[in-house]
Amino acid sequence: MLSTTPFQIGDHEIAPGSRETVDLPVSVLSDHTPMSMSVHVVHGKKPGPTLFVSGAVHGDEIIGVEIIRRLLRTKSLKRLSGTLLAIPIVNSFGFMNHSRYLPDRRDLNRSFPGSVTGSLAARLANLFITEVVDKSDVGIDIHSAAIHRANLPQIRVSGHSKKSLSLAEAFAAPMIIRSEVREGSLRSIAAEKDISILVYEAGEGLRFDEFAVRLGVTGILNVMRHMEMLPQSKGAKKKAAPITSHSSHWERAPLGGILRAFKGIGDEVKEGDVLGAIADPFGEVEVEIVPQSGGVIIGRNRLPIVNEGDAIFHIAKVRRKDNPEEIIDTMSAEVEDDPIFDEDEII
Repeated sequence: MLSTTPFQIGDHEIAPGSRETVDLPVSVLSDHTPMSMSVHVVHGKKPGPTLFVSGAVHGDEIIGVEIIRRLLRTKSLKRLSGTLLAIPIVNSFGFMNHSRYLPDRRDLNRSFPGSVTGSLAARLANLFITEVVDKSDVGIDIHSAAIHRANLPQIRVSGHSKKSLSLAEAFAAPMIIRSEVREGSLRSIAAEKDISILVYEAGEGLRFDEFAVRLGVTGILNVMRHMEMLPQSKGAKKKAAPITSHSSHWERAPLGGILRAFKGIGDEVKEGDVLGAIADPFGEVEVEIVPQSGGVIIGRNRLPIVNEGDAIFHIAKVRRKDNPEEIIDTMSAEVEDDPIFDEDEII
């Protein structure tokens, strides 16, 4: 069945079987430069659900920009049922300034649902909700760790949503972290509207990570197939199942000094393992970092210079029968061998 209904966004109508980039006005800078939020709409010939994929809600978390760029180059979108809304750069202010925040120093992901007459952050949040979220059935919001930190590729979902968990399993990142939503976040507002949001966390601020990028692209395509927006791949092999964690904690620096890390993201650690050591610059005092409980390192500080109390290693608790390092290695090989990356245009 062919769709005969155009997709409405802003003042634009996108005909079935076509695609267009729509610039939604946000603000005018002090030098009179207009700023907009650009949404690339791919409206399929056949009816189906609407999925949005967003990046750079935090302007320095740029990995989503590259993931969405590659997603929009995949040939399979020609067979799309439903509608894909791709917003590679939500916070263009922060993106251009290499900053997490907006010019008013507000965090966009603590400003939802926003308002038409509020701060700059509130106005951008309101625009994103009304023009993107309210028109969607599911969303994938792409983030990375902050500057000088790195995250293992992971999906974060609310622990109360069976639909979100099913979508997270379909995405097939190495880890699923079931975490509560924060007030003012995109996930919290979407939950109130019964719209499932997956948060894909991977890599490092202001940096690209090839494995995380490839896994992000394949994960989004997996979700689209799960939602029947794309046909299933012929001869697709069963992939490794992700590990689910219900809790995590940060190991913090017991003193300030120079950090030498002995473990990295994706490593499984046990109680009593030495994660690293911190020494003063003269080498007179050295303290080992030993975890309070075991698990998988899903994030870590990359700076060797630390202050007392700095977060160093983020450890997620896992079941004893899981084998995290084996699963991560298997997924890495699966992504490396994925045939979509043999296509020149996907890179």
